[in-house]
Amino acid sequence: MPILYSFKRCPYAMRARMAIYLSQIVVEHREVSLKNKPKSMMEISPKGTVPVLLLENGDVIDESMDIINWCLETKSRVFKDILDDSQKAFTKKIIKIFDEKFKFHLDRYKYATRYKNVDAVSHRDTCLDILKTLDKNINNTKWFFSNNVNKIDISVLPFIRQFRIADPLWFDANQDIPNIQIWLENFLQSKLLNEVMINFDAWDPNDPIKLFPTNL
Repeated sequence: MPILYSFKRCPYAMRARMAIYLSQIVVEHREVSLKNKPKSMMEISPKGTVPVLLLENGDVIDESMDIINWCLETKSRVFKDILDDSQKAFTKKIIKIFDEKFKFHLDRYKYATRYKNVDAVSHRDTCLDILKTLDKNINNTKWFFSNNVNKIDISVLPFIRQFRIADPLWFDANQDIPNIQIWLENFLQSKLLNEVMINFDAWDPNDPIKLFPTNL
């Protein structure tokens, strides 16, 4: 059985858990305390970030997008990424923007006190500009492209969720991103999120094995 090192609130770890859940892959779940990272995790992934997936053959996947792609390849009949070439190219472009730009400004907006000489509002507005552009491309469906969840949904929505958490009243009142707001609300109310955001105590080697997903 694969072993997943995760942390509930980390957007990257959320990505991985959603992909695993959608793929109906059962893993041993080990919740990580970021203040006391397990020795067993650090030995297989010294960079010390989650998620980390240890496969049964000993291979280690320690990047969220690589875990998503592994799930798509392993369980393609269950977790399907049915997109045309233009949608696949768009998905790749947007994920790159969120990983390389949106996350940078999100951190300096949400956690401004951690940085020196940071103007939180300017970083917030940069994130908003990205969302305003994305808003124009959302279909009038439950998920981004259709009523079926795809890679773009599980890869991007955890970061938009974090952006809203920084100031929910401001986000909800903003009239520039109506489609983003609907898309996010569908996600927040989804069975997917509810069954992925499970509370686990920090893992201890002496603990009994805890499985994820818990409903399979």
